[in-house]
This record gives sequence, C-alpha cells and structure tokens, in this order.
Amino acid sequence: MHQYLTAIRPYSVLIRALCVSVTALLAACSDDSHENYRARSVERLYNLGVDALQSEDFKNAVLSFDEVERQHPYSVWATKSQLMAAYASYKRDDYDEAIVGLDRFIELHPGNPDVAYAYYLKGLSYYEQISDIGRDQKMTELALDALLDVVRRYPNSKYGRDARAKLDLVKDHLAGKEMAVGRYYQKRREFLAAINRFRSVLRNYQTTTHVPEALLRLTESYLSLGITDEAQMATAVLGHNFPGSKWYADSFGLLEQSNLQPAQKQSSWLNWMWNWAN
Repeated sequence: MHQYLTAIRPYSVLIRALCVSVTALLAACSDDSHENYRARSVERLYNLGVDALQSEDFKNAVLSFDEVERQHPYSVWATKSQLMAAYASYKRDDYDEAIVGLDRFIELHPGNPDVAYAYYLKGLSYYEQISDIGRDQKMTELALDALLDVVRRYPNSKYGRDARAKLDLVKDHLAGKEMAVGRYYQKRREFLAAINRFRSVLRNYQTTTHVPEALLRLTESYLSLGITDEAQMATAVLGHNFPGSKWYADSFGLLEQSNLQPAQKQSSWLNWMWNWAN
C-alpha cells in the first residue's frame, strides 16, 4: 500500500459545537463550522485517510476513504479508496469488513492493476483468523481456497510467491487437525474412523510434516484390526521415504513384536507412495 501513502501534512480536525439552543444551532451552521458537512475536495479527503493510516488511526482512515467514494464516486481516487478502506479494516483486525470490501473491489474492478493485491489481502484476512487445531477449521479452509486462488491467478507475482509459502502452513494446520481427530478415534479404539483420518493426511496433505506420523498411526491401527499386510505396507512406505525417522523406528519395532517385516511391493492403496517425491 506504500504507493498510496504519499507524504502530506496532516490536516487539523474541526470539532462540532454542541447546539444547546436555537441561537447556538444557527451559530454552528455558520460558514466555518459548516465546512465539516460540506463537500470537500477529493485530495483533502484522501489525504485525511492517508494521515490516519500513518498514525494508525485505522477507524478514521476507513471513514475518510469511505467519504472519498461517497463524495467523489467517479474519481480515480474513489477506486483507490475502496482498496485503502479494506486495507485499513484489515489493519484494525476487522477482517469481515475487509473481506466484504475486497470482494466488492474485485467485482467492480477486475482489470485494475491492484486487483492482485486485493485477492492477496483477502487471503490474508482469512489467514489471520486461523484458530488452533482444537477448534473448527472453517477459516483455515477459506484461507486455503483464497490463497490457492492467488497462486493460480498470479503465480509469478510477489503475492503468488508469498501465498505459496503461506499455503504450506495452512495445509500443515489442516493436516494437524486430521491427525488430532485420528488420534482421538484411535484412543477410543474406533480404528476404521482413525484410519480414514490418517489416510486423508496422506492423500490431501502429502508435503506436510504430519505424513511420517500418519504412516506410523496406520501401522498401529491396522495391527490392532489384524490387517497385517496393510500394516507391513505402511511401515515399508515409511521406511522408504523417512528411513532415519523416529516414526519408522517405532513402526518397525511394532512389526518385530508381531514377528512381521515391512512388505515388499504389493497391491495396496499405499502403493503410489513408494515413488513419492520427498
């Protein structure tokens, strides 16, 4: 947003007089005090917004940028003010308002040079609302969709690169949620439900840090169900991709306790992971 934050002297703020009588009311409507309520130039309104942003008065920044659009709807600064108001809302942690403003900017100005930033800021607005894995992950999923949109639309831009980096964190977070639910089912000995969660991690979040543990938990769950061939296969895949990890050591130890060895390649849904790129 720095291209819009031009260095301009702050303007003094006019204070509205309290009208306690008819005489006072008439005085308040004189030329000087009435300036607050008369149309002001687009430059003055926009600069008031910039000054408020620079002083971190984000509430008044939003009000000033909104006023630019209200008083000068057809000016180039009205378009810029839509985005700046959304940015100010984002800075004051009013993410819902920011998203509404950004959606409106994107819809009205799809060809604007700043639309890439609008998509990116929308992704950040969801990203900042990600909660811990013990809570509902709706915002995490929305962040994933929004950041993927940035990467698809602007892959080589600075926004695309940063969105790609944040996507790794978002996916790791979602994988962590799946693992937590899987472990919960595993402790309750609901092994089929647990297996479905661990399989989801392998299929949907292959590049996350949770994959080695997911393979170990699959070994545990399959052994508990007596499905030894899948347990052997899970351990084999774990050893093939993470041979020095503690997860493989634990998984291999579980097989040894049952007089089993990691499987050779065989027919299994896990087959595709043998050649999985690290």
